Amino acid sequence: MQTDPSRDKDYSFARLCDLKSHVALKITSLEGSVPRRSNTDSLKDPDLLHAGLQNDGPSDLYIACQLWANGIEYTLPFRTAWKDFPRGYSWNYTVVLPITYPSLLLASQITFTIWDCHGAGKPVPVGGTTMSLFTAKRTLKRGQQRLYVHRNVEADPRPNSTTPSEIEGEAEDEMGRLERLVKEFDRGDIVKIDWLDRLAFRQIEKAHSVESSKSDKLYLYVDLPKFDFPVVFSEQESSIPVLPAPIPHPLPQNQQHVSGVPPHLLSSDPYLWRTYDPDAWRENPVEVKHRKLLRSQRLGDEGRDLKPGPAERDRLNEIFRLPPTSSLSALDKDLLWKFRFSLSRSPRSLTKFLKCVTWSDPVEAKQAVEKLLPLWGQEVGMDDALELLGPGFTDKRVRAFAVKRLERADDEELLLYLLQLVQALKFDSISSSTDLMRVSKPHRKRDTAIPTGEEDSGLAQFLIDRSIANPVLGTTFHWYLMIECDAGQPVGKMYAKVAFRFHRGLSETSDGAAQRDILRRQGELVEALSARSKEIRSSKDSRSKKIEKLKSYLADSKHNLSPLPAALPLPLNPRVTVTAVTPDKSSVFKSNLLPLLIWFETTDFNRYPEDDSSPETPISITPDYPIIFKNGDDLRQDQLVIQLFTLMDRLLRKENLDLRLSPYSVLATSKTEGMVQFVPSKSLAAIMAEFGSLQNYLRQEHADDGALGSYGIETGVMDTFVRSCAGYSVLTYVLGVGDRHLDNLMLAPDGHFFHVDFGYILGRDPKPYPPPVKVCKEMVDAMGGTASAHYARFQSLCYTAFIGLRKNANLILNLVALMVDAGIQDIQSEPDKAVWKVQEKFMLDLSEEDAIKQFEALLNDTSYLTIVFDRIHDLAQYLRD
Repeated sequence: MQTDPSRDKDYSFARLCDLKSHVALKITSLEGSVPRRSNTDSLKDPDLLHAGLQNDGPSDLYIACQLWANGIEYTLPFRTAWKDFPRGYSWNYTVVLPITYPSLLLASQITFTIWDCHGAGKPVPVGGTTMSLFTAKRTLKRGQQRLYVHRNVEADPRPNSTTPSEIEGEAEDEMGRLERLVKEFDRGDIVKIDWLDRLAFRQIEKAHSVESSKSDKLYLYVDLPKFDFPVVFSEQESSIPVLPAPIPHPLPQNQQHVSGVPPHLLSSDPYLWRTYDPDAWRENPVEVKHRKLLRSQRLGDEGRDLKPGPAERDRLNEIFRLPPTSSLSALDKDLLWKFRFSLSRSPRSLTKFLKCVTWSDPVEAKQAVEKLLPLWGQEVGMDDALELLGPGFTDKRVRAFAVKRLERADDEELLLYLLQLVQALKFDSISSSTDLMRVSKPHRKRDTAIPTGEEDSGLAQFLIDRSIANPVLGTTFHWYLMIECDAGQPVGKMYAKVAFRFHRGLSETSDGAAQRDILRRQGELVEALSARSKEIRSSKDSRSKKIEKLKSYLADSKHNLSPLPAALPLPLNPRVTVTAVTPDKSSVFKSNLLPLLIWFETTDFNRYPEDDSSPETPISITPDYPIIFKNGDDLRQDQLVIQLFTLMDRLLRKENLDLRLSPYSVLATSKTEGMVQFVPSKSLAAIMAEFGSLQNYLRQEHADDGALGSYGIETGVMDTFVRSCAGYSVLTYVLGVGDRHLDNLMLAPDGHFFHVDFGYILGRDPKPYPPPVKVCKEMVDAMGGTASAHYARFQSLCYTAFIGLRKNANLILNLVALMVDAGIQDIQSEPDKAVWKVQEKFMLDLSEEDAIKQFEALLNDTSYLTIVFDRIHDLAQYLRD
């Protein structure tokens, strides 16, 4: 929500700190006559007769209020306390709702139902009314509200309520007119004269008394907080600049149009004037001219020996520490340009320097690229290189410099960033010397076209060459390209040309024909599993019958699955070579999409470890490799989350912190299909139902009666459990993973804890008030409770992991930024805020000590908050089953 500064353009956000508090209101009084209980009613009611209630005074009324939105209740009902009413109905009762103002929806409304006590446990509705918190002009209501009460009914919370607090078409009575004038007086629209105001308010009280005695209508008076400025609800920023005009009084009625302003851009609110200024976001030509004159004196080598002083050096260091999303002011840009020859001594300064260059000036751009850019040499980090390949840098020489940095990365490191590098091709040109093309960038208003092939940075050819040389890298590169080829024109056509060049390059090598045949056979395998999955989903048979048909299909030799015609590297993990499908182990999961569980037999093979241990010591894995094949689900978001998990695990290992993370493999083969590695494990919900606790489950296969410190569980297994819980708690916090419940928290018998199903990220969650750090009670109990040594170690590992990832925040942010146009569901909903949401988790504006304290508070406050929602989820699952 935002405030309307139309009446004070120098407003400060600090003055609006009350907007962060909880929604509050005061129920003041009820105006109108309420029928008293008759003697006849009392005699008929034995409870009233037994209680000895008399009928000579006002009835015992109480009010129940509740917050709703779109017909869904957002709070529990609040009741006013019992109060004796000697004369009239006056409560002056304050209600504080457990929801903050920024969390309100536009459709938020509060229902008020007035109840009369007709005996114990027999309330009768006197009337009800429903008040919307926002006006038709999207402003938050404030001050005193006079709500019309509909007699003898409860308040209706539906969007089209039958008990609205404002009756349309009804003529305004005298009290309504006077109250409207009082609101204008409070707003400052009526000049205040003390002696006259006192007389006026005295007359208003008399009129109020007269009108109340004559009218048979009921009105409930409610006071809402008064803010210094009107509060306007806004879900998304408008693409049209809105410049509020400082007009303190309504516009004249005859002023219907303003010269040069389209009529549809003028607000009907007389205090909010919307205008469109086409020059609002353009640079000031005076500043542009000043910058050219200032920098023209230093375009040579005159500033080569210029060194910053202490104050300037401190400011430069502050600029270098800014995250990639930060924009530079004109003064900061001038400061960077002034000391441009000495900036290369700081490796973190390259991207900030390139942002200060005026690329529209060919002389300045030439000096920046030809003289200054080579000064950084080999000192550029991978995070800076990835930022240079993003949409913010369009000069082909700068992008080519970033590609040179990528050439120093080995294949394992390149595989970590391959998903983003494929996306970076959208911001680059790819063409051969004989085939130039022009491709428009999606979702980028400031960019009209990618440069022609003559300005190619070489990123596409670099990826093609490395993928041809390494079959594992090549297989992954191929499948990343295939899913992008399904994109609309002209992006899909561009990726198709990259794929063509890749396969043509394979055909020109000695082993390329075999690799192309492997890719073809992988496509046939995916197509066969896809057809079978679609058939099972559309079938009306029972699940057992579907499993039987699946096994029969897989076992039929004519389908060439059991065994395969030849050994085949899996698309999901090219290091795994499979020889056959195991029909007896394969099955169909019990879920809405009915995913397939396919078990593959593998050859004896080795793979290198993912950490920094010596490559001469390969790790063997099991001969069986199960996968889950899903149809009808977009796995690109899960694929991104797992890729970032794998990257963050490697970053933590470089910090000598092994959290025993086990990110499983995910591959989206299309926008609606994909493969997921199946890890033998159980969900926490299943473990709790079968074993009663996680400790009993771990003791099932790894019991050690002598391990008293780990509750009879092998020490290594408990250590793995504590470490993996800490790792995933921090990783899911950084990416804002939502919808966490006991069915998508998994635990393997060897103590490896991990998360699955990443349908909600970046803070999105279907449950209200999701905790920032996902730690459930069952995890803490398995460690021995919050007072145990294992939980203390868990907390320490969380803090260490958070600081370790915080040091690499720029790399993670740049990877997320490259995925903005990738069609990821939760990024696509708010692409301009995706990187900011991740950046906010790192608390980069705080010192390391303050960031740890803040994260500690988040961790301690959320350990047990999910238990209620887990129980609700379990009940929903039980009812569905």
